Amino acid sequence: MSTPDLPAAVLWDMDGTLVDTEPYWMAAEAALVARHGGTWTHEQALQLVGSDLRAAARTIREQTGIPGTDDDIVAALLERVVASVAEQGAPWRPGALALLAGLREAGVPCALVTMSYTVLAEAIVAAAPAGTFATVVTGDQVARGKPHPEAYLTAAARLGVDVTRCVAVEDSPTGVASALAAGARTVAVPLMLPIGPADGLSRLRSLEGVVLDLLARVAGGEVVDELTAVAAR
Repeated sequence: MSTPDLPAAVLWDMDGTLVDTEPYWMAAEAALVARHGGTWTHEQALQLVGSDLRAAARTIREQTGIPGTDDDIVAALLERVVASVAEQGAPWRPGALALLAGLREAGVPCALVTMSYTVLAEAIVAAAPAGTFATVVTGDQVARGKPHPEAYLTAAARLGVDVTRCVAVEDSPTGVASALAAGARTVAVPLMLPIGPADGLSRLRSLEGVVLDLLARVAGGEVVDELTAVAAR
């Protein structure tokens, strides 16, 4: 049996997938709402995971009544999260840096495809080894955020590759929907929210120990579902 080819590119979500910044976002949301005398629960924060920042800001404003425009809210949240990264570092998820290094050594281009804005993406890129990402697509560069496929289609176009030959890695249902809609082979590594099985969707417990052969198998059309295997035991 022939060895499957590596993907044409790997398209990475950022928050929750490569770096565990979701607690930074949740703390920023709670602090912003509290500053205006309101409360923001963990359950409310979970509904924003993976969302376009403009949509998240609108939800916060509608549910809490805090003053300011959506852009004002986005700016305040970004300032707090960027400061958290600067103060506490980029909280890489287990196995992320090793897998990125393996892809770099194998010559597989990687794209960062995030709904965070450029100012935060640049901080994470700066914390990664030089040359890790061939391109970066952020929420302030697209007209339609996840779950729309625009961000993933944009990343593939910038890399000059067929999106259907790419593997996308995500941690949230919103992100998974975006990647699948774009036509990318999609791997879910859930963190804050559960992700159920879906046609064509691979699911992993962690990035730790993931080898390039697994990504090649996914790129070739195989579905690898470690979560179903765990549930069946």
